[in-house]
Parts: sequence; structure tokens; C-alpha cells
Amino acid sequence: MNQSFQYDVLIIGSGAAGLTLAMSLAKDAKVAILSKGEITEGSTYYAQGGIAAVLDDNDTVESHVEDTMIAGAYLCRRDAVEFTARNGRSAIQWLIDTGVQFTKLTEKLDEKKYHLTREGGHSHRRIIHAADATGREVETTLVDALRNHENITTFEQHIAVDLITGTKFGLGTNRCIGAYVLNRNSGEVEAIAAKNVVLATGGASKVYLYTSNPDIASGDGIAMAWRAGCRIANMEFNQFHPTCLYHPDARNFLITEALRGEGAHLKLPNGERFMNRFDQRLELAPRDVVARAIDHEMKRLGCDCLYLDISHKPRKFITEHFPTIYEKLQAFNIDITKDPIPVVPAAHYTCGGVMTDLHGQTDIPGLYAVGEVACTGLHGANRMASNSLLECLVFAQSAANHIQNNLVSTEAPTQLPAWDESQVTDSDEEVVVSHNWDELRRFMWDYVGIVRTTKRLERAKRRVDLLKNEIHEYYGNFKVTNDLLELRNLVQVGELIINCALKRRESRGLHYTLDYPETLDEPKDSVLTPSNSPLANKDSIK
Repeated sequence: MNQSFQYDVLIIGSGAAGLTLAMSLAKDAKVAILSKGEITEGSTYYAQGGIAAVLDDNDTVESHVEDTMIAGAYLCRRDAVEFTARNGRSAIQWLIDTGVQFTKLTEKLDEKKYHLTREGGHSHRRIIHAADATGREVETTLVDALRNHENITTFEQHIAVDLITGTKFGLGTNRCIGAYVLNRNSGEVEAIAAKNVVLATGGASKVYLYTSNPDIASGDGIAMAWRAGCRIANMEFNQFHPTCLYHPDARNFLITEALRGEGAHLKLPNGERFMNRFDQRLELAPRDVVARAIDHEMKRLGCDCLYLDISHKPRKFITEHFPTIYEKLQAFNIDITKDPIPVVPAAHYTCGGVMTDLHGQTDIPGLYAVGEVACTGLHGANRMASNSLLECLVFAQSAANHIQNNLVSTEAPTQLPAWDESQVTDSDEEVVVSHNWDELRRFMWDYVGIVRTTKRLERAKRRVDLLKNEIHEYYGNFKVTNDLLELRNLVQVGELIINCALKRRESRGLHYTLDYPETLDEPKDSVLTPSNSPLANKDSIK
């Protein structure tokens, strides 16, 4: 181990949740931010649509809550939904005060009014946005605001290996006291000690073959929390975004739901609309409904993609509202003012994750989780569009308040145990990593995808068990690399998804199984408890 660092708060992840937390803490605490790549690289940067919040006088918090409960198939925790919706307006105002430039109603020449759009599942226009690149605007503004802050240190090109807890090393406390971290530039593992550690690592959609997420979305925080002893819940609910660009030269490009919010139509290859056969809300049905409808029609027709068409709208309207998509698709010789867009569903958002309370606290003292890595109860069985960035803001600020209130009374951790790689060597079999990575993502797509059966899940379970054993042996014999760490985490996350899916004997929200097509009367979370959890003796179904 080359170096050891010590901070009040270590934040693992540099998206909207992590950066908001850092900004909220920086006045009173010494903060470190860990970023796997460049600080702006992550799902936040690529978020197009916007942020849901009650900002219009004709809208209500109660309506936002009810829309969220319906979209989440009533598996949402109402207290978490109400907490998030109530704090939406103040979270948006904080972003505006920080410098985020949201799209305004310039046509009315009113500089105080913002344009609000509508997306699937929402009964009102409540999506505030920065054209069709909201995530980029939020991410870059927050990065600029904290870049030279004296109390914030950023570690780019660093990936967390594992959390350090007192229990794991016999230090007489169950508290999380830091993390081992791989410096991707030097290849060495460093230790970072902290009074508090916050997981803000995003989701795990890279476990699937086709995804809208960037490469870093490998479930690192969920896997590390599980290994440390945290309960994980509702991992069977992985949201497949209905409309990702289908093109041989395109990779991970999402077509925002805001197109459908502004009147785009989903069509079959022959130009026929079809959503009327699946839901009375048509293209504005929740994402799980739309994704299943597209999947059904593709399988019925044996076609590679369907189409999203907004060309019936005025050209000026399209280019002003969706400049990023217009320019991106021009490069593929698709003119969205004239042509329909070829689309397919792709893994997009992890609705389950590390169980937390309303302050982001996990089962382990000193360890918090915020953003997509967490299971707060907000999303239930299906995330409603544009609630994700809102969750990042609201829960990051709540966690920051809780950490600040307890910072003085929290003791600084003692010297961390050294990272031991005396028994390992450099790998001469990297093909094992690449082969297992490909195998995992393919069988997860084939067997644990949009439509499931018990037989498919059991096949996936047998394969993930074999891969897990093989990767565990490999991990124990060779020095860690970024690819190995991500693969190790993805296999763990794959197992958690499969085990949660096997527990659920019903179809609800994003989990649709042909063996149990009905929805049970009583919604229950699927809770997995690791053997080293302080709550290991409790019932595994909450």
C-alpha cells in the first residue's frame, strides 16, 4: 500500500448525488470525492429528460405522490415518496442558486418562468429541464462550483475495492471507517480513512448486454455494501428504458422520454401506432408498460427494432426542444424532423439497492448510500420518469444534514490495516475476465430480462454460481485491476438480481414473469440479508 489518507467524509461516486453531498458538507467538513474515471463521467452527465418537482401552481405535492405510487405499483414507501416530493421545490431552487441554467419560457418573455414538460406516469407538467441535456448542465455546474473548494479533494481515476469496517478487521466496532481504493494510474491500492463513508456509485445496468448506461455502471456500491453486511432490497426491478437508439454505429444512446411527452408516436415498421392495444395512456404509460409493449411487438413480428416518430411536429419546435438528439442523429443520417427513429429497449435504471432510511443511513454505522445505489423506497417496483435526479438531490442534502449533526461526536478512525498483496501475482490470463464478462451479460439479458420465467431464472442462477466461484478464485490469485473489480461486482449484483426475482411469486412493475402473471394484493419488498449483517437473524422478507 502506497499511501493513506484521512477525511471527515469519503464520497464514492461523482454524479449528482455525490457532488450535491460534497457541496452541502464542504463548509464544515473535509471531504474526499472518489471518481472511477473523470469526475464528470457517469449516468448523471448523460441524463437528458429533466427533474420532476412540483413547481406549477396548478400542480400539488399530493398529485406527485400519487403518480409515483401508481408508477411504482404501490410498492413505494409512502413516507419516502412524500419526503421526496415535499423537498422537490427547495432542491430545484438550490440548483438554480448554484448556477444551473434551466430552460425558460422565452416565448413569453418572462425570465422567471421555466418550461415544464411532461413524461410518462405524470398527470401534470412538472419536469424542469435544460433543453434535452439536463444531466450535463447539472453535472458540469456542480463540478465547476466545487473544483477549487479548499475542503474538497477529488481523486479521479480511482475505483473502490472494498469498504473497511471495524468488524471485518477485529477493531471492536461495527462502524465503516474507510475504503481500499485502486489508483488506476499507478495500479496500486491505497487506503482512505474517514469518519463517514457515502456510497454514491450509481446503478448496475452494465450487468445486461444492452444498456443506456456508461461503462462505469457496474454496481460497485451495491456489491461492496453487501460484502460489508448491508441488506439489499428489490433488485429484481431493473428498469428497461423503452427507447434507446438502434443503430450499428451507436452505443448507449438514449432517446429521452420527453419526446413522447411532447407528442412523439411509437410505431411498427409499417408505420402503424400500437400502444392503444396495451394502455389507455398510450405513449405516456409508465416505462415498464411501454418497454413490455415494444418487446412484445418485436418478438411477435420478428423485427430488430420499432420506431419513435416526432416528425409531425414543426421543425423549429423539434430543433429547439431536442437539439442534442437532433445533432446526434444527424451524424447517423437520421433527420428527426422528417424520419422516424429506430429504437429498442435497454437496461437503464436499478430501482432496488442498498436499504437506507430517509437520511441515507444503511445498516452499518458510518455508511450512507444516496442516489441510484440506494433503495430508499421512492421507486417501488418501477421508477417514474425524472424522479431519479430529484432523489439524488433530496437524499444527498438529507444525508449531509445528518452527517453534519453528528460530525463532532464521531471519532476519527485509527490507522487502517494495510492492503496485502504479498500472495498474488500479475495475471497472465486476462481472457478469463473478458470471457466471463461477456457470458454474464448475455445470460442476464436472455434469462433475467424484460419478460421472465422461473426456468429461465434457475438457469441464470446455475450459471452465476459457477461464474462467482471462478471469479473468486481468480480474485484471490492475481493483483486487482479495474476490469476484475467491475466483473467481481457485476457477478455479485447479478446473483442479487436473480435471488430477488426468484423470491417474487407475482408480476409487479418491472418484474414480469409468465409463471406468475397476476399481482398479489399485498405489496412486499424482496429483502436479502447477508450472513455477516447485524440483522442476519431477522426475516429475509420485509
